[in-house]
Amino acid sequence: MELGPRIRTLRTQRRLTLQQLAQSCGLTKSMLSKLENGRASPSIAALTRIATALGVGLTVLLSEGEGPQTEMISAGQIAGAWKTTEKGYDFAALAAGRVTKAMQPILFVAKRGKVRPGALHHRGEEFIYVLDGRMAYTVGRKTYELGPGDSLYFNSTEIHDLKPLSAKVKYLAVMAELPAASDIPATRTARKKRRTRPSKK
Repeated sequence: MELGPRIRTLRTQRRLTLQQLAQSCGLTKSMLSKLENGRASPSIAALTRIATALGVGLTVLLSEGEGPQTEMISAGQIAGAWKTTEKGYDFAALAAGRVTKAMQPILFVAKRGKVRPGALHHRGEEFIYVLDGRMAYTVGRKTYELGPGDSLYFNSTEIHDLKPLSAKVKYLAVMAELPAASDIPATRTARKKRRTRPSKK
């Protein structure tokens, strides 16, 4: 199933209107409608927020089906998996055949003059490794200049953005989705404290 129909199916299963989901993930109703109908391709950060609003992981949206536990991806498969987002960069989701995974590896290609500026943020942590070219990558208030072999690990809840310094930069990003505080089961002590009520005097 393609990305748009998959989002629509998950939304209708949860009995959410376009407006409700759009408000939850910070998109306009019009943009979400275009996405569901295959007429737009959002940034990975926007997809992460959509996944969170739907109560699933990013891997569920980007995966193509429940595949084997061990998945080999050939260069030919990657060549046919590239997509362009509205922000102007290209990406290819790796290990797309496996839904249940703790991290999402993605190849990115950003071209100078094609990537539109716009700070991103989403839940989780992220690791990037530059394969070719150079770029300036901003996390929070600090900007790092990265070239081949350089890497960066950061909390993706922080505002981040990139600017290609060479004609083209290619890098690998590995995103790990961490549960929100409300998703983490309470410890026995915390549960006991919640059950304890102040005595009446």
